[in-house]
Amino acid sequence: MGRQRQPEIRDRILDACVDHALVHGLPERLEPFAVAAGTSTRMLIYHFKTRDALLRETLGRARRRQRDYFGDLLAPRPGEPYPVTLRRAWHAMTGPAGRPFLSMFGRLREDAGEKLWPGFRRESTTDWLRPMAEGMRSIGRPELGTLVLAVIRGLILDLESTGDVERVNQAFEDFLATLGDVR
Repeated sequence: MGRQRQPEIRDRILDACVDHALVHGLPERLEPFAVAAGTSTRMLIYHFKTRDALLRETLGRARRRQRDYFGDLLAPRPGEPYPVTLRRAWHAMTGPAGRPFLSMFGRLREDAGEKLWPGFRRESTTDWLRPMAEGMRSIGRPELGTLVLAVIRGLILDLESTGDVERVNQAFEDFLATLGDVR
């Protein structure tokens, strides 16, 4: 008789792999994940079948974490002008708590990442359109959701490429000023 699967162990391992990947990126080999999870590569294969399956599940869980975190940041707040919400979200997303997500998924947009998550480029854009439109609806301009998303994505690419935080933050402030009365 074979061992019974233990979903709680698998779940704990996956969380440890996500935590590791957010700090260090996706590993080429399984050993870093095994060390991070306090297990062996054999147990990783037992629970996830293949390296690519583990990497896909790691990316999927990390993406859910990102959507939850960024989604909360981008949600309109009663009585708060949406540009103020965007400013707070920008600083959190590009700050220490958000940068690991930006780095991980920025790398995934490269061709190699498409093998692990076909269609990621499209999904990583379209899944933010609704929250942006909802936020912009709070100031009567839902049609600007695409524009806001494009500016944020472009500035994030600029930040990731250059590391020029001051210049990119100023560009974001300049953009917010075009949206109206920002406090």
